Amino acid sequence: MPKNLDIIIIGGGAAGFFTAINAAEKTPHLKIAILERGKEVLTKVKISGGGRCNVTHAEFLPKELTQNYPRGEKELLGPFHTFMTGDTIEWFEKRGVELKIEEDGRMFPVSNSSQTIIDCFLSETKRLGVEVLLSQPVKEIQKNEGRYILTTSTDTFSAEKIVVTTGSNPKIWKLLKDLGHSIVPAVPSLFTFNIKDSRIADLPGLSTNASVKVLDKNGKTVLESDGPLLITHWGMSGPAILKLSAWGARILEPIKYNFTIEVNWLNTLTEEDVLDSLKNLKILQGKQTIYKYAQFELPKRLWQSIVKAAGIAETLTWAEATRENFQNLTNQLTAAIFEVNGKSTFKEEFVTAGGVDLKEVNFKTFESRIQENLYFAGEVLNIDAITGGFNFQNAWTGGYIVSQNL
Repeated sequence: MPKNLDIIIIGGGAAGFFTAINAAEKTPHLKIAILERGKEVLTKVKISGGGRCNVTHAEFLPKELTQNYPRGEKELLGPFHTFMTGDTIEWFEKRGVELKIEEDGRMFPVSNSSQTIIDCFLSETKRLGVEVLLSQPVKEIQKNEGRYILTTSTDTFSAEKIVVTTGSNPKIWKLLKDLGHSIVPAVPSLFTFNIKDSRIADLPGLSTNASVKVLDKNGKTVLESDGPLLITHWGMSGPAILKLSAWGARILEPIKYNFTIEVNWLNTLTEEDVLDSLKNLKILQGKQTIYKYAQFELPKRLWQSIVKAAGIAETLTWAEATRENFQNLTNQLTAAIFEVNGKSTFKEEFVTAGGVDLKEVNFKTFESRIQENLYFAGEVLNIDAITGGFNFQNAWTGGYIVSQNL
């Protein structure tokens, strides 16, 4: 005999717990269970933000917030008017978890530990009588006389309503396909660029503000972004690169992550601005060697690497520099070309673009337009964001709206 419940939530991650807790508060008489395929719940919460859990982002206008979602921007506008950053902060504070805003807008628990978020969720599910069942991978979902029958490797469950919060899980996507849903194939979304280049080979760990363009075969700009760029042992990372990887997820996969980027190490300064500044240095600092003193507030090691790449001798002074020296240096500063050959996963935060086709979901309720009483929240949908707490905010918003409509 199947175990009868009112609501089953498939997936014990951020979206699953948030849905369960809010649903149990709204309708305490219902029997609610979370089915988790693994031996532990909330594993992604645990490692996110370097173990500190980047809960959300200090962006308080729905329209502005949606602009951080390469997929889902249009669909999330309505939901964010219902539940967004301010509501998230209040929700956690009510349960004794205070959040703080860091300089770049990311928000973390004051404790600096993701365990605070996990403990909050576990004590809430316990207090509200939500069952959390581990090692229950769902193998089959069938519909019978208006109820869903779920088979796991060891048990059978039955419920009137189910919520799928399994993130990017191909097995669950296949089961949803069997129920009539279309799945947009998954491709990696947040990743760093692999670049072997002598100009950055000795600079891992160095970070600076830059603007970066992805160029097509004809040198035309396909995508651009700016922000902190971090040089790593493998190539380049940091927000400027991760934004490109998210917005370019669908463009860069078919070309197998082999493409060209153009880096302006001076971010917003144009070629003309830089040439003017260099001519001034010729007048004002004529005796100084170009190589020795970094300009434009660039890190010294990066400046020296760029000067070398421009073919300028270490002993050359500003007074001795030719027009050609200036042009080469300007090119290396504002339009340095790098070849990208492949990608690496960003930390442990594996985010994908892909999932349940958004046209098949009613975003007033997050219910399936194809099957009644089937709901979704989080990354099981074809929604993903750039780095900075936005993927979690999508999970909280979706989970909350589902809980109010169950």
